[in-house]
Amino acid sequence: MSESSQITGPVLFFDGECGLCNRSVRFLLRMDRHGRLKFAPLQSDLAQAYLRQHGLPTEDFDSMVLVPEWSRRDLPEYTLRTTAVAAALKCCGGFANAMGTVLGWVPASWRDAVYKLVARWRYRLWGKWQTCPMPKREWTRRFIV
Repeated sequence: MSESSQITGPVLFFDGECGLCNRSVRFLLRMDRHGRLKFAPLQSDLAQAYLRQHGLPTEDFDSMVLVPEWSRRDLPEYTLRTTAVAAALKCCGGFANAMGTVLGWVPASWRDAVYKLVARWRYRLWGKWQTCPMPKREWTRRFIV
């Protein structure tokens, strides 16, 4: 998708170079059978414009950002880190919704402390993602740039 004004629903920004982040996105793609979530790397022009508009760091790629409804992207309605992950899981429905609910029971300060620790070591543990292989052709349309 190239025309961002036609996008609706939740959009998840992720570190496009992070192996863990890309694996997480692929997990969400498998869990989201109705195709609700859309995705874009934090490094993309679309994400960078959103981050600037809302005063978020444009070079700090150790956070996921979920915009719950892209058609209302002008409003500061976004979630970060584990809250974004939990919200993304809930968007997927089914078992993922339950996972997001359970994750939400853990205090955000605890979740985010673990998230930041993992973020610090993610490149060493999971490496840098060099390409974006799409095992299913229909997943390609869920990425916006």
